[in-house]
Amino acid sequence: MHPHHFFISGAAILICASIAKAQTVISNDFATSATLTLANSPYQLQGDVYVLPGATLTIEAGVRFASTSNSTLAITRGAQIIANGTKDAPIVFTSVNDTGVYRQLANNEWGNLTIMGSGYISEDEIPSNSSSPASTNYADMEGLTPANPANNDYGGGNDNDDSGSLSYCAFRYGGVASIPGKELNGLSLGGVGRNTDIHHIEILNNIDDGIEIWGGTVNLKYVSIWNVGDDSLDIDQGWRGKAQFGLIVQGLSNTGAQGSGFGDNAMEIDGAERCDWQPVTTCALHNWTVIGGENDAAGGAPTDELVEFRDNARVQFLNCIFMDAGKEVVNDKVTDGEANNNTTVCGPASSVPQLLSRMTTSAGTTFGLNAFPGSPESTPAQAYTAQDPTGNLVQFRGCLYYNNDAPTAYPEALSYGLFPSVPVPGTNHANNDIVTTMPIAARTRGAAVVATGHAINPVTFLDPTPVGVATSAAEFSPNDGFFTPARFTGAFARGNNWLIGWTGTSQFGLTSNSQANNPITGVERGGVQGVPVHYTDGDWTPGSSVTIACENLADVGGLSVGVLVFGAGQVNVPVFGGVVVPTPTVIYVVTGAPGSVAFNTFTMPGGLSGQTFYTQFLAFDPGVPANEFVFSNAQRHIVP
Repeated sequence: MHPHHFFISGAAILICASIAKAQTVISNDFATSATLTLANSPYQLQGDVYVLPGATLTIEAGVRFASTSNSTLAITRGAQIIANGTKDAPIVFTSVNDTGVYRQLANNEWGNLTIMGSGYISEDEIPSNSSSPASTNYADMEGLTPANPANNDYGGGNDNDDSGSLSYCAFRYGGVASIPGKELNGLSLGGVGRNTDIHHIEILNNIDDGIEIWGGTVNLKYVSIWNVGDDSLDIDQGWRGKAQFGLIVQGLSNTGAQGSGFGDNAMEIDGAERCDWQPVTTCALHNWTVIGGENDAAGGAPTDELVEFRDNARVQFLNCIFMDAGKEVVNDKVTDGEANNNTTVCGPASSVPQLLSRMTTSAGTTFGLNAFPGSPESTPAQAYTAQDPTGNLVQFRGCLYYNNDAPTAYPEALSYGLFPSVPVPGTNHANNDIVTTMPIAARTRGAAVVATGHAINPVTFLDPTPVGVATSAAEFSPNDGFFTPARFTGAFARGNNWLIGWTGTSQFGLTSNSQANNPITGVERGGVQGVPVHYTDGDWTPGSSVTIACENLADVGGLSVGVLVFGAGQVNVPVFGGVVVPTPTVIYVVTGAPGSVAFNTFTMPGGLSGQTFYTQFLAFDPGVPANEFVFSNAQRHIVP
């Protein structure tokens, strides 16, 4: 690969005529800034294509990539990618073989998107790297062209790195695996900093990990990882970030150099490259729904743990759902993942506490959400001193566990004190519950698929919205500028399946594709009960019954008071720290018992087919200044 100047009209792009719409072929690097337009879509990557330092690649909403094997888009240190799709016009990275019909076993058909930033990392394979946080620590990105080392480095000393923004991007059927240990993940993030904006990301059918993060401080929101061949979320080299609203569905796909094709760990969380290096992973994972692969008919475990720890990682879990584990729900390897063939024990010998003796589930204890103390922020070495002062490494709070029937599922978690000594359904410890009723609306598994001597029944349909006890939670995330203070358990609020419309899982029928109740998030403003949750019951077909409701509302003089804004258009006006979404055509004041309100059930009239309506609640709340409101999510309703 040789760097070339990129011209829209130049030799770097070839227009390939065919019976279908022409493809725009990209085979050379981007040395200067460029924009990939919807008009020239679809694009086909050929080979490893780099965005070189100083260049910005902008990708318009609705652009589609349909690429061949051994093709990857790599963003180097000092470059940026701006790829912001929308719910109605996502940016899709897929293979030339993607015809719009879901293929259960397909992957390994193109490469991936790799982003390399300049944040602090802890990596020990480069001889010049230091065991302490250093701006000179760097690593070579896994899976990229070995002949191009100058462009494959990530790391540095800038945790405020801005590598661009990704939103409403779907990655399908990728992850080329050539040799073990050199696979491409669905999305690779090396040393990416906190000023990079990443949300609404889907990884579907990747041969290796779904998303892998090496160091840095990047934050993630609204992430779906479905059916990958290794770890769904893989963390290493001292990631100090936050991630909220994540879905993991373990499954199986085509085998590759990395192993069986079955998902490995749902989450593999390593602290540093070695357990006594710095910085160490110190992260917060809030509102995740994690669905394992279950056991096969023979009682085997084709999938591994739901959560695996190594290298003294520090993690806070809040309001998560863990279900269908093939093996342990929690497992601490105790060992160093890299040193001495994985035999070196991380613990007192390295003057670092280990998970085994340092788990905490105390309901009265929290640790800092991974920010360096002080302003301006202090050194990365202080990131993990900002947590629980007792030195505990891992915390689970407000999490629900369901259908984890493997004999190995709970013993290790019990030994850490995650639950009481006898896991009786309905009991709780730090609001962690083992429940006997499924906490999500629907999960359907299909016929068994056999690979490497194991059989797994893959998830063929999922409605991940919460039911029962999962619709509320005892605590909620802080309103810190990143987290949404969501008072429910798992990645989805009631009636708000944010997968609808833009993901492959929606397109392929693996989840609902109904446009009748379509959530609009990122517009909320929370109060004393967290963020109000707006949902509707009914499909809006003419003649059907519809109820418009809102919950997680404050007690105001013995009542909840909500203002329903109803409109036929979308105005998106920022006010009071939230966003009013509907054009305020009709405004209703609705009252109810403390906690929730519901607009009177009404019957949909005829003659409205195909029309679009928007709804949202504003509410009175003593937690905001007088004459201001808290804001729910909005809903978009397209009448069938």
